[in-house]
Formats: sequence, C-alpha cells, structure tokens
Amino acid sequence: MKTILLIEDDTALRENTAELLELSDYKVITSPNGKIGISAAKEVKPDIIVCDIMMPEVDGYGVLEALSHDASTNQIPFIFLSAKTEHKEIRKGMDMGADDYLTKPFDEDELLSAIESRLAKAQIISKILQEQVKVPKEDTEDGLRSLHELKNFFDDHGDISQCKKGESIFREGDHSNKIYLILKGVVKTHKMDENGKELITALFKEDDFLGFTSFIDNTPYQESATAVEDIELAGVSKTDLKDILEKSKNISLELMELLSDNLSEIKEQLLQMAYSSVRKKTAQTILQFAQVLNKKPEDSIKISRNDLASVAGIATESLIRTLSTFKKDGLIEIEGRNIKILDLSGLQLVE
Repeated sequence: MKTILLIEDDTALRENTAELLELSDYKVITSPNGKIGISAAKEVKPDIIVCDIMMPEVDGYGVLEALSHDASTNQIPFIFLSAKTEHKEIRKGMDMGADDYLTKPFDEDELLSAIESRLAKAQIISKILQEQVKVPKEDTEDGLRSLHELKNFFDDHGDISQCKKGESIFREGDHSNKIYLILKGVVKTHKMDENGKELITALFKEDDFLGFTSFIDNTPYQESATAVEDIELAGVSKTDLKDILEKSKNISLELMELLSDNLSEIKEQLLQMAYSSVRKKTAQTILQFAQVLNKKPEDSIKISRNDLASVAGIATESLIRTLSTFKKDGLIEIEGRNIKILDLSGLQLVE
C-alpha cells in the first residue's frame, strides 16, 4: 500500500481528501501546516506528497524547498494544490521542482489520476536507476531533464508572439517549422470537410503544446490553428526541439506520454461524436469548453455557437434547439453569446 502525505490547512478539505484517498486504498498521513508537514515527510518518507500552497507557518513553496535540499526526501513526487491559476504562480512551483499541480476545486478522478501518474513515473525512474542505465553527460548537466524544464526553455528562449481572438496561428498546408507552447489563452485546431464545413479537431489551453508534426519529414501542418481568445505563444524551431529530445530520453518519454494522452482524448471525442445523442454531445461539449477555458460553474462561457457545434459534430441549428431545451430544463442560462451552467450535475448526467 502506497503512503501519501497530505499537507493542507483547510480542515474540511483535508479530512474529505484523506477519506477519498483511503477509500482508494492509499495510506494517508495528514499535516495541518507546512512546518509539521516537513517533519512528517522526513520521518515517514511517503511515496508521494500532496501539498497546498497558501498555508500558515510555512507555505507550499517553503515545504518543497526544504524537502528538495534533503537527500532523503528530494526524490519524493510532489503535487501542489492551489487556488491560484495564474501562469507565473504555476510556473514558479514547477521551476522549484514540483511534479504536478491541481487547481481547486478539483474532482476525484483528477486527483487520483495525478497521483497514479506520478507514482508510476517514480517507479519507472527508480527501476532505471536500479538497472544503472548510463545517461549521457549532457543529459544530466547541460541538457534539460524534464517536461517542465522543456516548457521553461520555451518560456525563456522561444519566440514570443501574440494573436488576437480569431487570428490564425498557422493554416493547413503551411510549412511546419515551429512547435508552440501556449502561455495564455485558448486555441482551436480545425479542418474543413468536403462540404466546406469546419470541424474542430481539438482545443488547447494555457501550458499545452501546439503544432506537432513529423521531425523526420518536412510534413506541412495537417490542420489549421486559430485563437479562440487573445493568446500569447512561445515558438521553438523543430530543429532545436529535435536536438533537445535526442539528448534527453526522459523528456522524450514524458512527451510521448503526453501525446498518447492527447490521442486518447481525441478518440473519446470521436466516439462521442459518432455514437452519443445530440443532447449528450451538446452537454459534453459545454462541459469541455468550461474545462478548457478554466471556468467555474458560476462563470459564463463566451463561445460561438458554430464552435460549439463543430466540436460536438452536429449542425448549428440542432445545437441551438438543444441549448433552448437545456435552458427550459434549468440546466443552463443563455444571455446573448454567453452560456452559464446552472446545474452542473444535471448537465453531466444528460443522455
């Protein structure tokens, strides 16, 4: 049984989260603040640490810094919990060596998935070290070592550009010379079908990579990318990125895992488009946009009906009729182009 150290000053959240993790067959040790959490981590040596940022005594950054300077705890996977969603705050935690972060409020599956993923990664790394695989010198000294360090490289050395809402980042058929990291905003990728109808293939949010094509062949972009809202991007040439990946096996593996997850999400979306009812497609698409746009249920989603219909894979007219039905059922509120979720659980249960 894996042991989790949960450091959280909010009593109700700490107790509820601990109960959830215990029901998922984890041994949970809790600490009400960072100072006690540091002592517990050094004494217990948990398999993973889940830690709030804003706490009395010592905040989450202080906890991570203290543990990263101790040889007995600096390899323990570390996940931040934070109500902060600003790019700089999230990046600060990653710069200090955190493995992941979750923004409050988070759901059960999101927390368990993050923990399982980081435990699996730690197990793989431990196995590699035990087998004494020799890592090239540049991989540990001059090279980048993790996906988060790669994102920092984009931040620090990439070509920064801004696009207004509706502007194109690249078009289908353009030469694919760059890979992008989204620093701010949301981007949609899309294609035209044989009837000239736009189909949105994916949505990308802050901290997502955009524009991957073959590193071997000079393959053009296979779809177009357009800003859903005002965005900021950092672009790195494919040649530079290829050099980084060749030097770092760890980054290559993490990137493969990330792209595999993206493919799984796309498959789920295709299955939804193919087999779900119009009502379910519409409900799931609203929830998807709310998640990508990082909106809380009480916030309004401002998105075009055409974009909603394109992601759902239904006609705009059908989507509009379904939205009207949802409004009558009390699931959503519509004011002009804005959609506000009134009944989150009801929307999730639509069939």
